[in-house]
Amino acid sequence: GELSFPFTLPELAVGGIYTVIQTKAKITADEWGENYYMMGPYFEHNFKTQVEGCEPPNPAIRKAMDSLIHNGCQVHFGRWLIEGSPYVILFDIGSAAWNLDRWKGDLWQTCNIGLPYHDREANDSASLNVLFQLTDHLGDKPNVISHFHEWQAGPGLILSRSRKIPMATVFTTHATLLGRYLCAGNADFYNNLDKFSIDKEAGERQIYHRYCLERAAVHCAHVFTTVSQITAVEANHMLHRKPDVVTPNGLNVKKFSAMHEFQNLHSTKKTRIQEFVRGHFYGHLDFNLDKTLFFFIAGRYEFSNKGADIFLESLSRLNYLLRVRNDVTVVVFFIMPAKTNNFNVESLKGQAVRKQLWDTAQTVKEKFGKKLYDALLKGQIPDMNSILDRDDFTIMKRAIYATQRHSLPPVTTHNMLDDSTDPILSNVRRIGLFNSRNDRVKIIFHPEFLSSTSPLLPMDYEDFVRGCHLGVFPSYYEPWGYTPGECTVMGIPSVTTNLSGFGCFMEEHISDPAAYGIYIVDRRFRSPEESCNQLTQFMFSFCQQSRRQRIIQRNRTERLSDLLDWRYLGRVCFCSTRNKQLFDERENIAHSGRPSASTGWGEWKEEREKNSRQQKTTTSSRNIGQVNWILEVYSSRPRIPVEKYRERETERRKHNYRRGKTQS
Repeated sequence: GELSFPFTLPELAVGGIYTVIQTKAKITADEWGENYYMMGPYFEHNFKTQVEGCEPPNPAIRKAMDSLIHNGCQVHFGRWLIEGSPYVILFDIGSAAWNLDRWKGDLWQTCNIGLPYHDREANDSASLNVLFQLTDHLGDKPNVISHFHEWQAGPGLILSRSRKIPMATVFTTHATLLGRYLCAGNADFYNNLDKFSIDKEAGERQIYHRYCLERAAVHCAHVFTTVSQITAVEANHMLHRKPDVVTPNGLNVKKFSAMHEFQNLHSTKKTRIQEFVRGHFYGHLDFNLDKTLFFFIAGRYEFSNKGADIFLESLSRLNYLLRVRNDVTVVVFFIMPAKTNNFNVESLKGQAVRKQLWDTAQTVKEKFGKKLYDALLKGQIPDMNSILDRDDFTIMKRAIYATQRHSLPPVTTHNMLDDSTDPILSNVRRIGLFNSRNDRVKIIFHPEFLSSTSPLLPMDYEDFVRGCHLGVFPSYYEPWGYTPGECTVMGIPSVTTNLSGFGCFMEEHISDPAAYGIYIVDRRFRSPEESCNQLTQFMFSFCQQSRRQRIIQRNRTERLSDLLDWRYLGRVCFCSTRNKQLFDERENIAHSGRPSASTGWGEWKEEREKNSRQQKTTTSSRNIGQVNWILEVYSSRPRIPVEKYRERETERRKHNYRRGKTQS
């Protein structure tokens, strides 16, 4: 049967873009309603805990699912239990593994891309070919836009174009495959973009088949998008197609009714981090926690790509500056998952000692309070020797003895599988930051993602970020960078770089990012030594701020959250005012003149150039209809109202000046 609704937006996503899809779901579901579907692989545990199973609302989808199930492919349908509650269609790849060789053969016949048997991720991506049996039941003229994310979803796009399935296709790359590999290998990537031998580099890293899938998907898509301008330049060189549109990533911003509410949250979460620090540094807690700042870096464990190398070197220099010129202590958390055996015994012991001391203090306090209360009722000034008896002194002395430590506080909270070759620990040894009493910079490496069920640091990531003072993300390769964006939304200042999509976005839209708590390190036009010095200076100047100055800066940072709200950025991706044009051009989509996936690379280029020349000399609606209908959807994004923020800030400063309350 034919679909009864006018427009459908299935979105196929696999890989590490969970945050993008999850946060965008609400604004997209509001735009498309019941016509928005997400597709991806099925995992039993996640389905049971995060999805509410239900029946498909449309008979065509039910019929297609029955057809797949009849052929031995398990398909699951339900609503994802997140904001917006979008429909999800999940495919059990394992149940269809018996058909893998045939699907790999189809891919080879279509575009001469072979997948090695040992690459499980590539083979799983090929198994998603089952998606296209859905189209057998979509009718003759459906109005469908399929949005594919990352190379793992590439086979689906390639095969749909080769079979001339009548639907529009969008492909978004959140990071080029080869770019990530080259940067991880310490290549001078951005200065040599036009000099790399792409095929050779991919072959040497044994990812040539993945690269071919990514490039084929890029060239087969009607519209190709990336998440930032820096990635657009990269994709133009790595994948040989300039993105049609740049679609920045956003977040769901929850505004507080009063400004002080998120400041109170910071204070509450900071107290919980301080409790952990008391336990971790027991016996060496010779620094004032009221003059202690918490910095952190988080993300996947890519030592060079995430900038952990330059961060550690800057911390060594910051340690010297603080020892000479300041009494502030900085505790730095590295939240990066690595291979571990179990928790470090010293870390667990520290938290146990802290809890024991707390229980001891509470016991003595109760006895002290009762005796003091009785003495005051009698109108007497209590004798301290009578209030604290010998047993109390014995208990307190035992507690003090328990805090004695003959070793330094551990740098890592877990036992690493191979700490001798671990990049972070190796560099910590090199720079000599071992959490000694003389160090003003203390390091804690937590090689697991945070969880509220952890016996060491029982906090979720969001709560932890709110309790910190500064997030430091000096990445060398970061197509967008959600971590500094999340800090901004929570009102926490952060450090980023002009090689990250987020940093470029903020540089473009804010005249003075540092004034709003966004410190941008120049890693594109400066040497590593200069970048390291700049990062050190940013952190040292932050340490010199007073508590009041930090509060003012957090307020300013939180005001930038509107720039990252999907309510504004979501219009970059979908615009309801263009639905009519999509309907008018649906026949042109089905018969578009773009090269098929079976065409060779050279023929692709020649045919694209030929079509480009023809498009310049003709006004045929058929040529215009190939791509323009969806470019209209994407290019209609509104101007982000940054000028309003600047005007408002200027008026606020003038008003405060007239009242004699100018803020520096």
